Amino acid sequence: MLSVRDLTVSLGPETAPVDIVAGVSFDVAKGEILGLVGESGCGKSMTSLAVMGLLPQPGPRVRAGRVVLDGSDVTQLQPWQRVEAGHGRMAMIFQEPMTSLNPVRRIGDQIAEAVRVHDQVSGAPALARARELLELVRMPDPAMQLSAYPHQLSGGQRQRVMIAIALACRPQVLIADEPTTALDVTIQIQILGLLRELCGRLDMAILFITHDMGVIAQLADRVAVMYAGRIVETAGVDAVFGSPRHHYTRGLMDCMPVRNAGAHRLPTVSGQPPAPGTIRAGCVFAPRCAAAREECRATDPPRIAVSQGHQVLCAFPLNGGGPA
Repeated sequence: MLSVRDLTVSLGPETAPVDIVAGVSFDVAKGEILGLVGESGCGKSMTSLAVMGLLPQPGPRVRAGRVVLDGSDVTQLQPWQRVEAGHGRMAMIFQEPMTSLNPVRRIGDQIAEAVRVHDQVSGAPALARARELLELVRMPDPAMQLSAYPHQLSGGQRQRVMIAIALACRPQVLIADEPTTALDVTIQIQILGLLRELCGRLDMAILFITHDMGVIAQLADRVAVMYAGRIVETAGVDAVFGSPRHHYTRGLMDCMPVRNAGAHRLPTVSGQPPAPGTIRAGCVFAPRCAAAREECRATDPPRIAVSQGHQVLCAFPLNGGGPA
């Protein structure tokens, strides 16, 4: 359904670009949830904005690559052109609903606005569709909530409203950018369950962005691990959690708390991610990798296929592997 190939997002002049997303490729199929995971600042949100055509202007730009939605390349189209061309079937849920919802407009009006844009209906039919969407996301008492303002809702209810707005265009692809980060654990589980249910019921493809490996374990079918603007490992969720092959992925796994392990200090991945443009050659993770060799610092790493559907960007992956 969604295929991203060699996507590169850059800052700076054309003559000396600084890549903040470098050659990213991944696929998401119908009814599948792909988890995009990595530290803050690794390029996850920038990738999602580039896919949606929502990069802030002036600023970063798509320098290379393709974004193919249902067989059509939408890379060069503006958001309004995507809608007019019939390619407006991607939607996005943002991290903090309180900054995305208009505080002085009623919930029903905000959902109905999205309905009007995509379904060309207004008035009572648009509000009726808004109520249907609230019912779809299991909002308690949807008829009453249509007249509520955002500040009158809980965090979980506001996130359900954001999901309802995203579903107004009947998306083929739904991008969720850390939608549960600001929620408590109980509400987080409810939202994750809702997304899983909607993925199956509506046969959508979902790209779920997070820094939380625990969320990935609960929700995703496959995982793409991102570091410094690059996909360093891609595999099914069981393979990543059962046998991570990239040293960065292993580090993220080691940072997770272990149930019934008692009080102990959690390990960390030493150092900080590199600033864009500061590493000119070699593996971007080499400065933080305990297993790095001189070759790692001098030569760009190959993409290795360690098993069917499991690839890693590393010259010396954990447990070996063959060239892709």
